[in-house]
Amino acid sequence: MADGTTQTAVTQFFPGIGPIPYEGPESDNPLAFRHYDKDRVVLGKTMEEHLRPAICFWHTFCWDGFDIFGSGTFPRAWHEGDTPAAAAAKRRAAAFEFFTKMGTPYYCFHDVDVCEASPTPDELSANLAIAVDDLERHQERTGQKLLWGTANLFSHPRYAAGGLTNPDPDVTACALRQVRDCMNATQRLGGENYVLWGGREGYDTLLNTDLKRELDQFGRFLAMIVEHKHKIGFGGTILIEPKPHEPMYHQYDFDTATVYGFLKTYGLENEVQVNIEPNHATLAGHSFAHEVATANAFGIMGSIDINCGNYQNGWDTDQFNVDTRDITLAMYELIKGGGFKTGGFNFDAKVRRQSSDLEDLFYGHVGGLDALAKALLAVEALFAHDRIATNKAERYSGWTGDLGQFLLDETTSLDAAADRVMSDGINGQHSSGRQEYLENIVARSLD
Repeated sequence: MADGTTQTAVTQFFPGIGPIPYEGPESDNPLAFRHYDKDRVVLGKTMEEHLRPAICFWHTFCWDGFDIFGSGTFPRAWHEGDTPAAAAAKRRAAAFEFFTKMGTPYYCFHDVDVCEASPTPDELSANLAIAVDDLERHQERTGQKLLWGTANLFSHPRYAAGGLTNPDPDVTACALRQVRDCMNATQRLGGENYVLWGGREGYDTLLNTDLKRELDQFGRFLAMIVEHKHKIGFGGTILIEPKPHEPMYHQYDFDTATVYGFLKTYGLENEVQVNIEPNHATLAGHSFAHEVATANAFGIMGSIDINCGNYQNGWDTDQFNVDTRDITLAMYELIKGGGFKTGGFNFDAKVRRQSSDLEDLFYGHVGGLDALAKALLAVEALFAHDRIATNKAERYSGWTGDLGQFLLDETTSLDAAADRVMSDGINGQHSSGRQEYLENIVARSLD
């Protein structure tokens, strides 16, 4: 195999593991789906069409188990090669073997995930071009599709103070070149979205930060990226991924509401949507469902990186989310808002550092996808009578009546509203929110 070319051995990296089958709820096979039957029709679409599941390159194929307290624990065959380029080619081949055996339709990548280490911008451009040629061949061979691509603007030392918000214009220029190349690659590979994760777009201390300048930079260069999208005819969606902190003390894309306010300020609310991550919602003090509901309310719901955090600490632990109730609450909001258009559920999740066997990669993704499917079935049960929607309609029904319409009328003044209380003898009667009743309905949908 020459450097940069496709490896053709389909079972070279995961011998003894075949395609993951659907075997139904009674199965005890850890390498089979119990709930995810991709062709099963639920609420008018197949499970695959609803979930649009994707697997990421970075955690699954780039991480070797390293953490800040110790070296890697994963002996992966694709981390080695006669040359760095050969190792990168093995990594791509292993990834597509895994995607194919999992039976998921999509994948996601950062530019630096799919090629060898590239210290300079020229090297990265050249190496990414070779990698994209190879990815295109793998896609044609396997039928895999790209959910989204993104440029890594946080790992290289030059990005210590951010990419698009950096105080040094030469660093930002490098970031823009990287984004341009990765957007072009995403379009060529048929990607359905392009993601901008803030990474280091934020600050560690206000003592050395011109916050207004950095926000203006972020707005200017995001507009430039949107302009490039239209210039090259990219039909996908531009996404920002909210996160409150880590690696920076404060990040400018704190949560979905903050992102919307930013987009509105710079006139980009009709051009950019959000890529929500449950673990980031936790770090922001929100629930997964809250972030989805907020995105729907503002019309910027794009895609989801599905994972979860550990509530015992404040780190971004990127664990596989198997909390069906948590997912169901968010899935209800997602489907109520119309579901995904160009987005999907990307498994931005990693096995634990002690889970070092090849099978563990499959266990994590099988469990995660089964949890999504089980939540989808729970939502189907909730929609059968949709007592949640009925209760909401009843709770707010007064606003469709005479008083509600009077108060909402733009010609009604504060004096007129206050006088109406006196003239009609209004006392303001509380009505029950019925929270326990509604929580029981959700719990029963999971039976």
